[in-house]
Amino acid sequence: MQAQAPLLLSASRRTDIPAFYTDWFLARLAKGWCACPNPFTRRLSLISFARTRFIVFWSKNPRPLLAALPHLQRRGLHCLVQYTLNDYEQEGFEHVPALPTRLETFRLLSQALGRKALIWRFDPLLLTDRLNEDMLLARIARLADSLGPYTEQLVFSFADIAGCRKARNNLQRSHIAWQEWTKTRMEDFAGRLSLMKHRHGWPFSLATCCEEIELGQFGIAHARCIDADRIVQLGLEDRELLQGMGVQLQTRAPLLPGLVSGGSLPEGAVELADGRYFVSVHRKDKGQRPHCGCMEAKDIGQYDTCPHLCAYCYANSAPSVVAGNWQKHTQAPLAATLSGDEPLP
Repeated sequence: MQAQAPLLLSASRRTDIPAFYTDWFLARLAKGWCACPNPFTRRLSLISFARTRFIVFWSKNPRPLLAALPHLQRRGLHCLVQYTLNDYEQEGFEHVPALPTRLETFRLLSQALGRKALIWRFDPLLLTDRLNEDMLLARIARLADSLGPYTEQLVFSFADIAGCRKARNNLQRSHIAWQEWTKTRMEDFAGRLSLMKHRHGWPFSLATCCEEIELGQFGIAHARCIDADRIVQLGLEDRELLQGMGVQLQTRAPLLPGLVSGGSLPEGAVELADGRYFVSVHRKDKGQRPHCGCMEAKDIGQYDTCPHLCAYCYANSAPSVVAGNWQKHTQAPLAATLSGDEPLP
């Protein structure tokens, strides 16, 4: 079988690989490849890690990843962690470690990777008959005061339950009476969150994930969770990564007597702290949702494999299906796929 050989990996939007499958991931790295089923056709494809230089991890409990970081660094792999750290403990929406433990993990990861490589997500923002905007803002504020020194960005999204069948079914199964966000409620929430950020002096930017609504008037951008510009800045000294992405580092022209700058930069230039710059090569992945800003990366995850079993989950169809896949994984924990399947020879 012919394998794909991506430069960038996503691990993963479809399940929590750091929380539950770190050992599997390290074992497959050692093998040099893994297999992944197509979410729609279920056909297995092979993914080779021969060219891989950068990994974007997505997790609600990346604690197991801490011990794996030295191994990744020895292999010359760079990473970025999208850490979803919500506060739904009172409601019991998520089966995750206690909040103090998750906060400690966030600090440890930031210290190991740096603020630029760790994104805080409060995602999704879920409204119910017992959880309103005031409560969500208060919880974000409590977390922000603790996490502010350890990240450069807070990414959030407004839960769209009506538009997601799996999330709707999971909430109904848990007897949770959700409410939909309206444009007015989104704008009001965004304005209040932006005001809180300035009042508290939180040292991170605000961005939405996969949202159509424009909130630039509140200083809130559209997130690019797999962002070419951030990836380049995290792997500046990796020639293979930059070459694979088509990036060339340039040096600004020296200052001339009587001039205050070394001339204008080309369109799309991203300035670096050391005086160099590069021209952005970020291009949206056409295979993602219309309002997703991510660039292309190969996702190696699999739906229906996340034992967090969050009440609002969009990636699991039913707990029984997850349990079946988890059992297959435990019986073949180092198989080519997360769920224990092996491709045909």
